[in-house]
Amino acid sequence: MSTENNAPVVNNFIRSIIDEDLAAGRRSSVVTRFPPEPNGFAHIGHAKAICINFGLAEDYNGQCNLRMDDTNPEKESDEFVEAFKQDISWLGFKWNGEVRYASDYFDRLYGYAVELIQAGKAYVDDLSAEEMRQYRGNLTEPGKNSPYRDRSPEENLDLFTRMKNGEFADGSKTLRLKIDMASGNINLRDPAIYRIRRVHHHRTGDKWCIYPMYDYTHCISDAIEGITHSLCSLEFEDHRPLYDWVLDNISIGHHPQQIEFSRLELLYALTSKRKLQALVNDGFVTGWDDPRMPTIAGMRRRGYSPAGIKLFAQRIGVSKSENIIDMAILEGAVRETLENDSPRVMAVVNPLKVTLTNYDAAVTASRSAPFHPHHPEFGERDVPIAREIWIERDDFAETPPPKWQRLTAGGEVRLRYSYVIKCDEVVKDADGEVVELKCSIDHDTLGKNPEGRKVKGVIHWVSAEHAIQADVRWYDRLFTEQRPDAVRGEDGEYVDFRQFLSQESLKLVPAYVEASVLQAEPETRFQFERLGYFVTDRYEHRQGDKAVFNRTVGLKDSWK
Repeated sequence: MSTENNAPVVNNFIRSIIDEDLAAGRRSSVVTRFPPEPNGFAHIGHAKAICINFGLAEDYNGQCNLRMDDTNPEKESDEFVEAFKQDISWLGFKWNGEVRYASDYFDRLYGYAVELIQAGKAYVDDLSAEEMRQYRGNLTEPGKNSPYRDRSPEENLDLFTRMKNGEFADGSKTLRLKIDMASGNINLRDPAIYRIRRVHHHRTGDKWCIYPMYDYTHCISDAIEGITHSLCSLEFEDHRPLYDWVLDNISIGHHPQQIEFSRLELLYALTSKRKLQALVNDGFVTGWDDPRMPTIAGMRRRGYSPAGIKLFAQRIGVSKSENIIDMAILEGAVRETLENDSPRVMAVVNPLKVTLTNYDAAVTASRSAPFHPHHPEFGERDVPIAREIWIERDDFAETPPPKWQRLTAGGEVRLRYSYVIKCDEVVKDADGEVVELKCSIDHDTLGKNPEGRKVKGVIHWVSAEHAIQADVRWYDRLFTEQRPDAVRGEDGEYVDFRQFLSQESLKLVPAYVEASVLQAEPETRFQFERLGYFVTDRYEHRQGDKAVFNRTVGLKDSWK
């Protein structure tokens, strides 16, 4: 699939199928589609599917449609439609033409259902949902025919028309395909293709009180749109015979090829919209775009880059084998793309006061520093110094461990982009807590090494006079378990995944940051030197007024 890092295209089994189809003349072009159900926000699993469908269309100079599978109006909304559109655009993909909707085809779907009834291939059933399950059989026992299966086409057409006209109660009747109740594939045991449901639809309003089922709708929508390769996740492999059966038994002139690939399971995360919705509804997160959520909107707000998500999708590959991926792979891809593109500044998140006792405004000079060591085009900024500065509390130790290269009592260290300083005095409060260091500056070390000795340590710092105070949201993984929804208790039942929510997934940290960041626009990514990657919050950071940062990822994987 296409990426932004100019990496070579990696072949996979879907590409091989497409190459063979084009070479044999079975297809003259490539038309794919991404067909989400708008009942939640897109998550990392959708991101993989988006990259596959849009990426293949780009690589083969084809087209990719965006189609909302809006056949379940109880759970769908325009909010979710807009979220999918924003996410796909933010990732850098463009869909072919206008956004399409399964509801655009409701009239044609109804017409094909009438055609199936007239051909004796569909019937109206009065069995309840529970009775249908009992009649369906199981993996070892065949199903048995419904007592309503042999209604005449005329009676079925009359009943189906009356279903459409609202004469029957919700759930009292369904339209089912007449295939084979003894089939080894349970999906072919007379599946329901229409149900009665009086629900207001976000696009068609109250025009319909019957709605088509996914398996029936999806294949016909693909055919109507001229899709050549219908790419979907592996759980639909057993549905492919039904996909083909429907298209083979209606008068439609195009038959796409369904191809399945393994869905993505990300460790320390969930990829179930139902469970993600529960986290939102129960208030465990602030919304679908909470930076701890594995949604595209959440990852965007956390500071992940489109390039990082695309690189991740490329690295995990496309196959039919199980696709359980460690969160570190995603974080590594994001970190790799941010390293080259993020300007660098200094920030202190656990401050310790340092007083520079021999500071002299007439003598002590400040320097400018580049925003990135390898990108002079990023420009420079002033790094001012003052009598009082902040350093990271972790950069001082009274009793240093072996090979310590930071500050200690009587020791020296270089301030990044500035002087070498020496700790002359440690000030403590009544409880013995270190509250201040009094240090002296070696004024002969600005931009050069001290004479007659080596100072190995370099620490970051900010001027207490010039730095701004920023709100930093220190995010970490949302769950303590790798697979929070797959843990079984002693009784063998699955434990509620909410029991594994981490209490450390969010910490609010007041920090001191170089003043230049205050002028950054929302969604500007930075590397805070020696701390990690951070982004100005998409909504709450106010340029020139209030700095709010979200921690994106550390400089290295801390979970190894």
